[in-house]
Amino acid sequence: MVSVAQFPVPDSSALEEPIPHRRSSSSALEANVLALNRNFLAVQVITVRRAFCLLVKDLAEIIHVEGGHYSAYDFAAWRELCQLKTEMGERYEYEDWVRSVNFDIQAPRVIRLLTYERVPRNTVKFNRRNIFLRDGHRCQYCGKRFSTPRLSLDHVLPKSRGGADTWENIVCACLKCNVDKGGRTPAEAGMKLLQKPLKPKRSPLLSRQLSLSKYECWRNFVPQMTE
Repeated sequence: MVSVAQFPVPDSSALEEPIPHRRSSSSALEANVLALNRNFLAVQVITVRRAFCLLVKDLAEIIHVEGGHYSAYDFAAWRELCQLKTEMGERYEYEDWVRSVNFDIQAPRVIRLLTYERVPRNTVKFNRRNIFLRDGHRCQYCGKRFSTPRLSLDHVLPKSRGGADTWENIVCACLKCNVDKGGRTPAEAGMKLLQKPLKPKRSPLLSRQLSLSKYECWRNFVPQMTE
């Protein structure tokens, strides 16, 4: 078995009790993985599918947090550990597992890129997904939550009247409210915003994922997100 390096990290919360595994491999492959650079700084959130591609090519290693320490595994060592956990029946609700033809393997939560040294930029991308995440998939006019296909982006000050594509002028709106508002300002349409739109101080995706217990280990690498 490949040797495993261990490094101390802050205390983590107690593990949950094991229960039968039910999650599908397809959904597990689309779960999120926090990618660190060579110096253990968080740089990106990627899918499990992408993470395994990097691991198989020996471009990354898995960082697994457990029992107050984190351990580094290459793909072969991680596969051996997963086989042992399977044989002992040690699978948990917060884990995602992928089933291949010959073996089952647990989806990692954190990987470290072995040759990538660039320092991450503390910027939040201005895009549709992050606006929906910032507003919690909630229409900023009627206050109801909707699935992504039933949401749109609305310019508070209409674009036809000089409204800019900025964090402060675009909000999440349901299709009905967007149509009702039309090319008017909220005041002209007799509508009121739930909150003033602002640029997020941190990644909306990271903030959302850190609220979920299965991504709690990310807090060891992005402590500023816990404030």
